[in-house]
Amino acid sequence: MKEFNISDVKITQLKDSRYIIPFQLHFKENGKSKSWDLIRAHDSVTIIIFNTSRNVLVCVKQFRPAVYINSVPLDERANIDTLKYPAELGLTLEFCAGIVDKPKSLKEIAQEEIMEECGYKVPLENIHKIVTSRSEVGKNGSFQTLFYTEVTDVMKTEQGGGNPDEDEYIEIVELTIEQAKTFLEQDTVSSPGGFLFGLLWFFQTKADKYVNS
Repeated sequence: MKEFNISDVKITQLKDSRYIIPFQLHFKENGKSKSWDLIRAHDSVTIIIFNTSRNVLVCVKQFRPAVYINSVPLDERANIDTLKYPAELGLTLEFCAGIVDKPKSLKEIAQEEIMEECGYKVPLENIHKIVTSRSEVGKNGSFQTLFYTEVTDVMKTEQGGGNPDEDEYIEIVELTIEQAKTFLEQDTVSSPGGFLFGLLWFFQTKADKYVNS
């Protein structure tokens, strides 16, 4: 695992953001007035990547601030001790993914994310849509489109690891089919629900083809 740590953690009020806009929705439900706190956010793409050269799922591990801060008790967030609460608490295992923030097709954005995060050069025709669903339905309800692609070691043309201009911390993690099964058997995981859905989809539709190969 690449060396990674955090320090000087503090919480401030959000004043401006490139990524989210908080707002409040007011409405009547069955005649009763209600309000709901929401966030306007970008749509996103997620890509299940399977390397057929070695029969492994190509995943990413990255630091998620929301996961980290929710690993720290409320009464200790004013002055967080990063020795007591190390950066590893915020690391999650996920599929390659990215937000839709460019005037490009979803497949083109998925193609770019595969290269940036995992280093594989994949033709657009090899990227297949699985489903578009809603994400974060309690907060923003944005669209998330799930794709699937198969790669080989020959297609690995770059190191991956994220966009250096954005100081991303992304570690490539490869899971064998058996390791992915074991992951799903855990009681608690540091992964989003979409990752679990993607694994289940893979086992339902693709894994049998490779399990004994």
